[in-house]
Amino acid sequence: MTTKKPGIDQQLIRDLAGILNDTNLTEIEVELDAFKVRVSRQPAAVHAVAAPAPSYAPTAAAAAAPLVPAPAEVSKNAVPSPMVGTVYLAPGPDAKAFIEVGQAVKEGQTLLIIEAMKTMNQIPAPRAGTVKAILVEDAQPVEYGMPLVVIE
Repeated sequence: MTTKKPGIDQQLIRDLAGILNDTNLTEIEVELDAFKVRVSRQPAAVHAVAAPAPSYAPTAAAAAAPLVPAPAEVSKNAVPSPMVGTVYLAPGPDAKAFIEVGQAVKEGQTLLIIEAMKTMNQIPAPRAGTVKAILVEDAQPVEYGMPLVVIE
């Protein structure tokens, strides 16, 4: 016999999860009076780290991008997100990306931007090296600590 907790509409949660899948959203929240429910899922890049496939949707420029490095390499050489927000790979919609795979970067050079609370935060390279992989796609939501870029 299953007991249902009062106030929790499991069908509503299932319906919201279905909307996430149908619309390819990562998060949805509904608030009715004192009842509030939030359903979210991790961005695809988090799950793709262990898979031997590109972690972002291939584009013409990224068609030659290497496969995602092994998880041990990612954690050791990855630049983690310092905040929750939306990542942007270029300074504007029609602008060239800050970095590309294979590019040499200097310590302090801007790798990407994370928008958080309507503020654009430049994320600098913590060390000099070569960009081995870009683990996020443009306009993707990111979480604190999520690997963004691999620099060796």
